[in-house]
Amino acid sequence: MKTIKITELSELVNGELIGDSTLLISGPEQLERAQNSHISFIGNRKYIKAWNASKAMAAIINDNIELEPETGKALIRVKNADLAMVKILEAFNPGQPQLESGIHVTATIHPTATLGANCVVGAGCYVGKNVVLGDHVFLYPNVTILDETTIGNNTTIWSGTVIRERTEIGSYCIFHSNVSIGSDGFGYRPSDDGRGLVKIPQIGNVVIGHQVEIGANSCVDRGKFSSTIIGDGCKIDNLVQIGHNSVMGRSCIMAGGSGLAGSVTLGDGVIIGGSASIKDHITVHSGAVVGGGSGVMSDVAAGKTVLGYPACDSKDMLKQWIALRNLAKH
Repeated sequence: MKTIKITELSELVNGELIGDSTLLISGPEQLERAQNSHISFIGNRKYIKAWNASKAMAAIINDNIELEPETGKALIRVKNADLAMVKILEAFNPGQPQLESGIHVTATIHPTATLGANCVVGAGCYVGKNVVLGDHVFLYPNVTILDETTIGNNTTIWSGTVIRERTEIGSYCIFHSNVSIGSDGFGYRPSDDGRGLVKIPQIGNVVIGHQVEIGANSCVDRGKFSSTIIGDGCKIDNLVQIGHNSVMGRSCIMAGGSGLAGSVTLGDGVIIGGSASIKDHITVHSGAVVGGGSGVMSDVAAGKTVLGYPACDSKDMLKQWIALRNLAKH
């Protein structure tokens, strides 16, 4: 089991160590589950009670919280416990599964494909016609990359992911297991004879920027024409649906189960809560927040927080819920 001295962890996060400086830490853990070799985190005063009941040996703590460690324990005071936690987790990270370097013997690489330096292509992968992979691209087993797709440097794609033809992907992206990029957008119209539905061809593509992370089983559909676009730095959770011709700005966040219908536009830094749905052809402007479970039926102004179904200003919706609860009491 890996252990790290508490003094080393304190130096790592540039913190102030208070208490026992001889401790050896075996890993991070939440307060309720921590054992006497773990370090935990206190970013809010409401967790002090949990710390007092915890078996944790040490904790990272915000410097605006007044707390002293018991004998045999230690605290590391930092400006931001959440950001310090990132460094602690990195220090104890056991690393990703390792594959043999190069191309596995069972992978299929089309002769017209171009692979950059130090690419790793796992067992059962398929890399299609005129695909271009940058340097240090890492494909875990059973990834499919179809024709004329381009992928930038240092992008990692996990098993089961399918990237359809003509997709453009930037550098330093991470796609988790079973992501689907570039499937047909959902487009049908009633037939002239009224006896069925006519499928609308989806001939566009998907363009994904740099440092984008997409969670497991999420889907990004290709455009009917032109492109579905995911901007630099966007972070997309598991089980998210992004409809055809939608455009996401920079550094947007979409939580699990949320979805964009076709031709939705998100500005920069938009946050979409879990299970929220955005109607087609809606614009959610930069810095706006959509609460979990909400249904957005009209444009959302920059910086505004909306909530509910149909979504409206969060303060107004909370007032409505309070009024309904009061009515129910009578």
